[in-house]
Amino acid sequence: MIPVTEFRQFSEQQPQFRVLKPWWDVFTDYLSVVMLMIGVFGCTLQVSAQTTSLCVVMLMIGVFGCTLQVRQDKIICLPQKMTMYNQTILLPNKTAVQPDVHEMMGRKTNLDFQQYSFINQMCYEKALHWYAKYFPYLVLIHTLIFMVCSNFWFKFPGSSSKIEHFISILGKCFDSPWTTRALSEVSGENPEEKVLLDIKKSRAILNVSVEGNLDSLEKTQSLKSIPEKIVVDKPTASALDKKEGEQAKALFEKVKKFRLHVEEGDILYVMYVRQTVLKVFKFLLIIAYNSALVSEVQITVKCSVDIQDMTGYKHFSCNHTMAHLFSKLSYCYLCFVAVYGFTCLYTSYWLFYRSLKEYSFEYVRQETGIDDIPDVKNDFAFMLHMIDQYDPLYSKRFAVFLSEVSENKLKQLNLNHEWTPEKLRQRLLTNHNDRLELQLFMLSGLPDTIFEVTELQSLKLEIINNVSIPASIAQLENLQELSLYQCCLKIHSTATSFLKEKLKVLRVKFDDSRELPHWLYHLRNLEELYLIGSLSPDASKNVGLESLRELKHLKTLSIKSNFTKIPQSIVDVSSHLQRLYIYNDGTKLVMLNNLKKMVNLTELELVHCDLERIPHAVFSLTNLQELDLKENNLRSIEEIVSCQHLHKLTCLKLWHNSICYIPEHIKKLGSLERLYFSHNKIEILSPHLFLCNKLRYLDLSNNDIRFIPPEIGVLQSLQYFSVTCNKIENLPDELFFCKKLKTLKLGKNMLSLLSPKISYLVLLTHLELKGNHFELLPPELRFCRALKRGGLVVEDILFETLPSDIRDKMKAE
Repeated sequence: MIPVTEFRQFSEQQPQFRVLKPWWDVFTDYLSVVMLMIGVFGCTLQVSAQTTSLCVVMLMIGVFGCTLQVRQDKIICLPQKMTMYNQTILLPNKTAVQPDVHEMMGRKTNLDFQQYSFINQMCYEKALHWYAKYFPYLVLIHTLIFMVCSNFWFKFPGSSSKIEHFISILGKCFDSPWTTRALSEVSGENPEEKVLLDIKKSRAILNVSVEGNLDSLEKTQSLKSIPEKIVVDKPTASALDKKEGEQAKALFEKVKKFRLHVEEGDILYVMYVRQTVLKVFKFLLIIAYNSALVSEVQITVKCSVDIQDMTGYKHFSCNHTMAHLFSKLSYCYLCFVAVYGFTCLYTSYWLFYRSLKEYSFEYVRQETGIDDIPDVKNDFAFMLHMIDQYDPLYSKRFAVFLSEVSENKLKQLNLNHEWTPEKLRQRLLTNHNDRLELQLFMLSGLPDTIFEVTELQSLKLEIINNVSIPASIAQLENLQELSLYQCCLKIHSTATSFLKEKLKVLRVKFDDSRELPHWLYHLRNLEELYLIGSLSPDASKNVGLESLRELKHLKTLSIKSNFTKIPQSIVDVSSHLQRLYIYNDGTKLVMLNNLKKMVNLTELELVHCDLERIPHAVFSLTNLQELDLKENNLRSIEEIVSCQHLHKLTCLKLWHNSICYIPEHIKKLGSLERLYFSHNKIEILSPHLFLCNKLRYLDLSNNDIRFIPPEIGVLQSLQYFSVTCNKIENLPDELFFCKKLKTLKLGKNMLSLLSPKISYLVLLTHLELKGNHFELLPPELRFCRALKRGGLVVEDILFETLPSDIRDKMKAE
């Protein structure tokens, strides 16, 4: 037998699924149980007319086991007025008896029990209307179909997986301590009052649930226990520990992924609509044919069966023993089906006349003050509408995990747990500007604890989204330097006022306009500004650089971008700008006339600007002390003669170009102290180069030089000389007359002999010889007393050619 308990799966789900069952589904479930009891009761009556078990007992019996015919007392038949068969009645003793009309009434028929049973069965099958016979089974089948229709979306794989996932997330969100914390913090409400409100609502839900389904509440955690747990275990906002914060963070990620997955389709809505439409169709069908056939259930049934050979009778009068009760049950059943059908019609109205594929959290936003909760659509919206039919409190608490404001609050809390002031102080380092610097990389936000490190002078933030600088930054009284590398920044108005007064150095690396802070144009005490990103003089292209005229104290401006001309915004600070660095990433810088207005420039770098000549505008900068034209396309520098008007020019960097020779006009740059010609294509050194007798630093590495003129001995102030990666075969003795040399780099050449006159360089601290053809080193290196093993760059095997006492002396600290 198949017990009724096996069919409970059609009407019962996991207890937590009750939140997706609105009142009409609960009501129709109870109606289905009543109708099932009617069907089971009717089937049981079919089994035995003498059976009088209670309906509760019937439900425990097998539904289909009840159809086993234990006793066949469904109908009782008697022969009608007897007609003679060959005018005689054959008695069992085969004696012909003449009929006695006066003895017909009440006379025994001489039919045995088996014959009566046979007659009852035949008449039941042939004469009784099918509706009267199968009414209980029809009730059972229709009721089971109703149950399946009501709960099919909970069982269908495509929809049940989403429902299970949603219910799991919903319960965790409702139970999370962060929910109460967020509702109180973001909306500015008292957390204790908020918890008490949740308790009252949950207790009301609990009372209804206890009346409806006590067993389910005993198996699962009741709504009452959720807020009580928050009150007892987490009574205040400060009690949210790190573990709970991490769990809430994981919930935010789950909700985001689940929303993206569910909002793509509407399978849940379609399944629910289809099963509702099917129930309405079934309701109309049942009402139609039951109303027409209920009259066929009659107590007296006329039966004519051709069984004279076996019983001696053809016509019988039968009594359907359960007809009266079946008639009453059928009318009762029709009433329940009518109520069921009208409930389904209401459900259909709710489905088709309301926008269930869109869900607005407007009332939640108004009540909680969380303004950024997004509206949702499709299956996500449909499930939330169903949840509201159970209790709107669920949607309200679930909405917390859709809010970016709430998520940012949680991230902030987790950050504060992870980055304590002590841990931040351990990461403090001194940067190249001799300031105490804290560098934070790829965090989810800016921890509030950073504002407790009051000794901080430089703050460097890299690849941090949603950086929010509150008014509490004013606690960092020593802050002077701020670096923002690919950080989307939000700043409080009070914090802006603080930065206007305190900030001296600002570095910003950005990819789009959101990462370029607009408040930088108002930092009136800013002295150094470094920008890295795509900028354009045309505001319609990429990110435009606005006017910098409010930066009255700006002295250093560095921009790594892709200009085609010097923007007007730079010219706005020309009166006080002293250092300008432009790194153009290979974009050709064409219009440079605006440089003429920057008369106070002392340092100018035009790097990777695709320049083919030294710009003439540079020669107007009479205060210029350092000029860097690195990584351009310079081939000829004949115009270098105009640099003689730059009397303060002490450093000229023409490295990483395509210069083939150095013109003799170089001698007119008498003020030069540092000269960079490395990474070019120079083959011959002009003797006029060494007439710049103030040179202290000369870099000619990575060229094609084969010979060094003896005029190099004129450079008596030379301290640094590099000719690495060239093709030099011999060194002039005059080189060793430059007695102030401290660094001499001769590596990767074709030298085979090092002159003993190396001993003249008593101040030598760094000597690079590696990559040549030396066979031994001169012992005269002993006189280079400042030269140590760490400063001697040479092969180990060549170092071993020195006398042991020299080696020991060099190895000594």
